[in-house]
Formats: sequence, C-alpha cells, structure tokens
Amino acid sequence: MTSQDELFMKAAIEEAKKAEAIGEVPIGAVIVKDGEIISTAYNLRETEQRAVAHAELLVIDDACQKLGTWRLSETTLYVTLEPCPMCAGAIVLSRVDRVVYGAKDPKGGCAGTLMNLLQDDRFNHMAEVTSGVLEDECAALLSNFFRGLREKKKQTKTMIL
Repeated sequence: MTSQDELFMKAAIEEAKKAEAIGEVPIGAVIVKDGEIISTAYNLRETEQRAVAHAELLVIDDACQKLGTWRLSETTLYVTLEPCPMCAGAIVLSRVDRVVYGAKDPKGGCAGTLMNLLQDDRFNHMAEVTSGVLEDECAALLSNFFRGLREKKKQTKTMIL
C-alpha cells in the first residue's frame, strides 16, 4: 500500500458518498492511469434498475470509452468494496493491472475472501490485488447505510401498528 493508494481510495469514497446521497448502496470506484484519475463511478443499480450497474462495471465502461480501447492495461482500479464475481470477471477481461479495495465482502468477495478470480492463473490475465486500504472508513459507510435502512423499516412497522 502506498500513500497514493490512500489518496485514490479517498476519491472512491467520495464516489460512494454520491451513491449514498441518492439512496444507493455506497460503493464507489475510480480508475487511475499514469497517476491520474481517468474515470469515476458509483453504484446505480436501484436508480437504473439494472443488475449490472455496479460501480466497477460503470467505471470500466467509462474508462474504455475515454481511452478508446477495451484493454485497460497499465491502470489501477480503486473500489470501496471487494469486487463480486461479475465485477471480478470484468476486471480480468478488461486487463486492469491492479485492484485496490477497501472493505472485504464476506458474502460475495471474489478478490480473496470467498475466492480470488483476479489471481487465478487459469485465466489469460491476472491483476495484482491490494486489500484493506482505508478499510474501516469503507466498511463504516456500508454499515451505517444498512443500519439506516433497518431503522427505517423498523419505524415503518411501528407506524403501521
């Protein structure tokens, strides 16, 4: 982990906060090339009602458009939550060199928690993985978000009774 990792993870956290502000699960992502952010995104699954509107897929798609290529070699993807199987697959297929994530995902993490699709040598590409960058801050965003949802649900039940 480098000081740049923390800097760019903070940018991903800012993206996650944008998601939270519109009622989305607070997950944010940025792609960096040559020390500069080239793309940013956050979860839009609920807003767009699209299962594939994960922050990682949106940021990869945007970076490909901006760079004019599907090959994102020499890039690093920063994301606040460990990638799921779908996102890990997109990372491998887009040839991202490195993935840095904040919080582990015990129910869907495929960058080391449940499995590590990013470093499986059966694929034609592997990405370097750095985990736990600003992990507490990333995890707190998610915990607070879901705690708030549970409390709203509880209040709604109370109001009905």
